[in-house]
Amino acid sequence: MRVKVACVGGGPAGLYLSILLKLQDPAHEITVHERDPEGSTYGWGVTYWRELLDKLHAHDPESARAVAESSVRWNEGVAHVRDLATRQPGDTGHGIGRHRLLEILAARARSLGVHLRYEDGITPDAVPDADLVVAADGVHSALRTAHADHFGARLTPGRNRYLWLGTSHVFDSFTFAFVETGHGWIWCYGYGFSPERSTCVIECAPETWTGLGLDRADEAEGLATLEKLFAHVLDGRPLVGRSSGGGAAQWLTFRTLTNRTWHHGNLVLLGDAAHTTHYSIGAGTTLALEDAMALADAVRTHPELPQALAAYERVRKAALLPAQSAARHSAQWYENLARYIDLPPERMFALLGQRHSPLLPHVPPQLYYRLDRAAGQLESLRRLKRWLGPRLARTPLG
Repeated sequence: MRVKVACVGGGPAGLYLSILLKLQDPAHEITVHERDPEGSTYGWGVTYWRELLDKLHAHDPESARAVAESSVRWNEGVAHVRDLATRQPGDTGHGIGRHRLLEILAARARSLGVHLRYEDGITPDAVPDADLVVAADGVHSALRTAHADHFGARLTPGRNRYLWLGTSHVFDSFTFAFVETGHGWIWCYGYGFSPERSTCVIECAPETWTGLGLDRADEAEGLATLEKLFAHVLDGRPLVGRSSGGGAAQWLTFRTLTNRTWHHGNLVLLGDAAHTTHYSIGAGTTLALEDAMALADAVRTHPELPQALAAYERVRKAALLPAQSAARHSAQWYENLARYIDLPPERMFALLGQRHSPLLPHVPPQLYYRLDRAAGQLESLRRLKRWLGPRLARTPLG
């Protein structure tokens, strides 16, 4: 079916959806409405893995090649704990600047005839006339909020504080650094996203945040404190609190968003407007792009829009379950860092890599480590882990 589409929000999900719909049928009339100026975006770099790149190539080889060419890669992880460092090989990861990703997708969308309207905020009382209206306007989606009772959005706050920063130090691998202070532990996740820049996310418990005075410090004072704490992994390079088009970096508490349903009439939720997963699993952009793939496929394969939107919601909700479980357990691993931080470094790093496991919170860490090593050699133990994991994933943690 040929459709007129109004996509509210010019992030990766909205732009990629517009590309896929135009590729399916050039007769689709598609307009992307973005409230901010072109080239203005928050955030630094985003991560993704080979599986996403394969899917991008399958859906649109041209934009996939541009994304791959603009990405940096790593195949190791390193964890710094106190004065010790442990390095381990891993799957190949990719980083790309959020600004560059949007630039690639916007150029591809334009080349296909998508109308991109920047500085064009859409309010719930002035929704464009279209067959399909896509709310890709983020976690605070105004279009979703206007129908709050129908969508049944639920925001669940985490405990820890975090800050999204950049640096001119280029990490050669995905880097974790845990620093002990007089007020508790503080840690960072660092990864490159260009030959000149890296993302550096700082996280700590609320009592550490207030104990270090980070709740009261202005931006310059806060960055100076963090640069001193993480000088050993930053190689003395500065931290930067402002990304392109953004204001001062803000300490936040991550909020996990879920929705009871994802569509209402001809309005459908996409990306962060529909769901969020904790940043520690690095899947937000991947899941948003996969939403776009699924919605485009549903529009292509179902002759009527209501059936297409129902199919999209059904497919994506099922696909998200493993990622949502992994994100929940990953966030809780960091919130319970004291349970793991004093293990021998190689064991602590091994369990850091297992933090997505629903089994780990229920087993003493040393025992889990030994079981995990044994499971690598015994099929019976691997089957036991696979059987227990999903059952424990449904068990609320204290």
